[in-house]
Amino acid sequence: MSVPGPMPSEPAWGAWQPAPQPADPQYGADPQYGAPPPYPYAAASYPNPVPSADVAPYGAVQYASPKNLLAATLLCFFLGALGIHRFYVGKIGTGVVQLLTGGGLGVWALVDFIMLVCQAFKDSDGYTLRWDTVH
Repeated sequence: MSVPGPMPSEPAWGAWQPAPQPADPQYGADPQYGAPPPYPYAAASYPNPVPSADVAPYGAVQYASPKNLLAATLLCFFLGALGIHRFYVGKIGTGVVQLLTGGGLGVWALVDFIMLVCQAFKDSDGYTLRWDTVH
């Protein structure tokens, strides 16, 4: 068995330190403890956000359909294959397609029924159907 030569000497503990990095010219030198950072965009003014048309802010009036959700759900449950619930909410074109295809062989009518129960079904104007409206 041969004994390897002497181990290379390692530097003393803590002797290695990273090279100092120059200060970033865009931001300047590092701020002192407690001083605010010198960000160039700190004083920038931003325009007021414009609310999205599909999201109503808290407390705003949200419009509901004049059609009743219970009536549409019952129509879909009993006559879903004929698409009568789509005629009721004003979606005449897709109502005709459901009438001719037997509710999309029942699959489309089932999806519509699930959407009605989950209150995700909308009328022809894009308003959500409500339980409490009867017209």
